[in-house]
Amino acid sequence: MRILHVMESTIGGTRRHLVDVAEGLCAAGEDVHVVAATLRAPEFKTDLARLRELGCETTELDMVRSIQPWRDGLDLARLRSILKRVRPDIVHTHSSKAGVLGRLASLSTGVGARVHTPHTFAFLFGAMFSPLKRLVFHGIEAKLGRRTDRMLAVSESEALTIREAGVVDASRLRVVPNGIDPKPFEAAQALDRSSLGLEAVAPGHLGIVVGLLNEAKGQDLALRALAQPQAAEVHLLFAGHGDWRAELEQLARSLGVRDRAHFLGWRSDVPELLATSDFVLIPSRWEGMPYIALEAMACGKALIGARVDGVRDLVREGETGFLCDVEDAAALAGSLAKLAQMKPDEKLSLGARARELVGAEYSSKRMVQRLMDVYSELA
Repeated sequence: MRILHVMESTIGGTRRHLVDVAEGLCAAGEDVHVVAATLRAPEFKTDLARLRELGCETTELDMVRSIQPWRDGLDLARLRSILKRVRPDIVHTHSSKAGVLGRLASLSTGVGARVHTPHTFAFLFGAMFSPLKRLVFHGIEAKLGRRTDRMLAVSESEALTIREAGVVDASRLRVVPNGIDPKPFEAAQALDRSSLGLEAVAPGHLGIVVGLLNEAKGQDLALRALAQPQAAEVHLLFAGHGDWRAELEQLARSLGVRDRAHFLGWRSDVPELLATSDFVLIPSRWEGMPYIALEAMACGKALIGARVDGVRDLVREGETGFLCDVEDAAALAGSLAKLAQMKPDEKLSLGARARELVGAEYSSKRMVQRLMDVYSELA
């Protein structure tokens, strides 16, 4: 089967998803093509090079995130040309911009069955876009959804959100949960805390927030939780980069928690940072299914998470961690204090159950097989 993936948002979890899927499909002997932008993450070129080594054909097409009609028109023409040349059986698009351009290219050329993974919809981003923009985005997704052969959710809870949004008929919605290779996380060794300047942190009181520094990931909410009296002894590592860093550091200073908020920037040693931490905090405002939740669980760490899509599938209250309402910093702080006060063997038990769940349900191999099952419905 010939499959062509199209993605503009080659950052964070969406980047990870595309690479894992393309690698898995290549390993399964499929004819895989990737058309992707590198503007937002120039380092994605190294991922494309690795995919080429595995036998995947790749094309760089620097689509832009914002709506730019003239530029978007040129990119659409280029995609049409690529589809006519490659003649894929499946055109699988990811996220908003590539989702629009890729599906329009397929519709206008008549090439390929259309599969789309939104990785959460832009019209849900209340903290980032105005009501008018969100209304426009919803209208675009609803119109294209009527011509999409399969819409894929990366978690059961995201599937519920998609159904409630009404952008695609439920009969064409499928769930293909994100998955990971757990081995690097199961084998990760903790770092010497002194190398991170954390010698004085009390046992059980070190958490970590991993992700791009932006409104979606909710690092500001983590800082506000840190400032609550019940979390006075907790320290948080923030691993990730982004335009929001200066604003977050200023917020930490204004809240009086700068000495307990440790901004590490982008890190290549996330498995080791997870192993070093006592627990993982996911204060996101919206998600589909965050990879960091799967990675933390594979590492045997308990989770504290906002009740967003994906996280509420994984966090089983009191068994693998604790759930809080979205944007509720006080509830996050209460869960931080609750987890910090648990006995070591109780925390180990939470982590062990989390690791067991990921190993049983959320492997990358299972993700790829489920995806191939969807393609087979259309072939």
